[in-house]
Amino acid sequence: MRKLLSCLFLPMLSIVMPVLTGCAGETKPDVYHQSLLEDLPFVHKMTVQQGNILTKEEVDQLQPGMNKRQVRYLLGTPLLTDFFNSDRWDYVYTIRRGHAPEEQRKLTVFFQDDVLVRTEGNVRPEPGTVTAAEPKEIVVSVPDYQEHKGWIGRGLEAVGIGRKK
Repeated sequence: MRKLLSCLFLPMLSIVMPVLTGCAGETKPDVYHQSLLEDLPFVHKMTVQQGNILTKEEVDQLQPGMNKRQVRYLLGTPLLTDFFNSDRWDYVYTIRRGHAPEEQRKLTVFFQDDVLVRTEGNVRPEPGTVTAAEPKEIVVSVPDYQEHKGWIGRGLEAVGIGRKK
């Protein structure tokens, strides 16, 4: 009986084990996609923003000699503050618009004795471009509302049972 079990068990084990462990060695791709439909152009992808919004106007107002309160008022609370080095603040802003690649802006400000001494990152202040803050007038034109009926609404209206204006 033992020989019979071992004769049946060993061949079955030799078939089942490679099948069960076959997926264990599979490496994951660098870019993970949840669906094959994800990259199609008609699939909507939301705009995702994270971090501190860094505009060129705000960054151009940075000047060496500003204290920490002035920098915090201008740029907001930093996204990252080093617990062991309170004289370095990191501002990071990322935005991904639909299918476009992710855009990332980084700014690191360094202080010495609570005074701004230098900045680093891919968003840098340009000295001399600071202009007086003038109120900007923004004119927004809103088009008149036009009702766009679908094919069902147009069909009902053609038959005479549609909505009257």
